[in-house]
Amino acid sequence: MLGYLIKHAHLELEKRSDAALAELGVTSRDLGALRVIAGGEAASQQDVARVLGVDRTSMVALLDALEGRGIVARRPSEHDRRRNVVELTSAGRQLFDQAESASLAAEQNFTASLSVRAATELRRSLRALLPPSDTD
Repeated sequence: MLGYLIKHAHLELEKRSDAALAELGVTSRDLGALRVIAGGEAASQQDVARVLGVDRTSMVALLDALEGRGIVARRPSEHDRRRNVVELTSAGRQLFDQAESASLAAEQNFTASLSVRAATELRRSLRALLPPSDTD
């Protein structure tokens, strides 16, 4: 029962987030990658894939699309030429900030039926269920 509830709550939140992000031309999946890059959690495209739990092939396709739109830039690592460093462009930073605001508004709309205290407790409880590396 818990798995069902979490899965369907996630799907509903993702649907609302995607709708809010549509006018910016990004999806929740795109925003996840942008968050990891903007937050400095990952220096390379392989790191981004690892943090998000996405296979490398899918990550390359996602980054190719974002790079094609001028949102991210890849360059060879100075320390390991086999790795590509991924960074937000200035346009990407601006888009990321707009997408974060739209996503936050969708999340607030999603939790509107809860009190502020209950929404805060929901976030705290979900964090407590995740391994420490996933909640930082």
